[in-house]
Amino acid sequence: MQATSHQQRILTAGLAVALVTLALWQGGVLVTLLLLALCALGQLEFTAMFRPGPEYKNLRLTGVALGVLLVLTAQAGGPVASLWAFAACFWLLALRFLVRFGRGQGPEGTDARTAQFTDELVLLCSLAYIPLMLQFLLALSTSEIILVVLSTTVSDTAAFYAGTYLGKRKIWPQVSPKKSWAGSIGGLCGCLLAVTAYGLTLGQAPLLAWLLLGALLNLAAQLGDFFESALKRSLEVKDSGTLLPGHGGLLDRIDSLLLALPCYVLLRQIQPFFP
Repeated sequence: MQATSHQQRILTAGLAVALVTLALWQGGVLVTLLLLALCALGQLEFTAMFRPGPEYKNLRLTGVALGVLLVLTAQAGGPVASLWAFAACFWLLALRFLVRFGRGQGPEGTDARTAQFTDELVLLCSLAYIPLMLQFLLALSTSEIILVVLSTTVSDTAAFYAGTYLGKRKIWPQVSPKKSWAGSIGGLCGCLLAVTAYGLTLGQAPLLAWLLLGALLNLAAQLGDFFESALKRSLEVKDSGTLLPGHGGLLDRIDSLLLALPCYVLLRQIQPFFP
């Protein structure tokens, strides 16, 4: 008997949790490999939403290679090295455009698309959106990684079930027709409980700091989710991909994390949460 969409969703989530848990438990190379896999798959999905045809295969692979370069540079040299790597990626793509444009492409008798910077802009956005955000994981301890992943996972899960069973009034139907106020409040409550319980057990900050952190991480998670929803609707795409049965694409699952991560890194500069 074929599994239902909901059963596929639960099974996929369970396997993802097991994989992340194994990587964090082993640490080192496994965490790096997991991060590189997330970046590569996420960039492939992002670029394919804008450039879906097989003729863009080399463009998508170029994005993956630059994303790997960005993450490995950040791991080896830290934030400053990451900025230099991103600058290098920009100029490599700028030179790619320069070469394409210089092959005789002009206003008459040429392919207007290939004479534009649009393809390179798609890759630059993919680099800023995915590997540049995910490389913040390299600056976090295992406890902090679990906290941020927990906050976004609980936010998404609580919002899904609260919205499914209680959701009637929609928040922003032009952006995401299915998201309701009930789902949003359910996600907020779940995130507050999870972050506060985890923080008071393993962290060092006062109760108020954990409550505020939970609220801000949930806000970041919801905004990240809304951004990807708007992106998909603007491109007339239902899901970012089909990699995860019952969930859609990888980006559909990590869109919340991509904004929550830098949010947490910023907040911990103001209030240390762990020893």
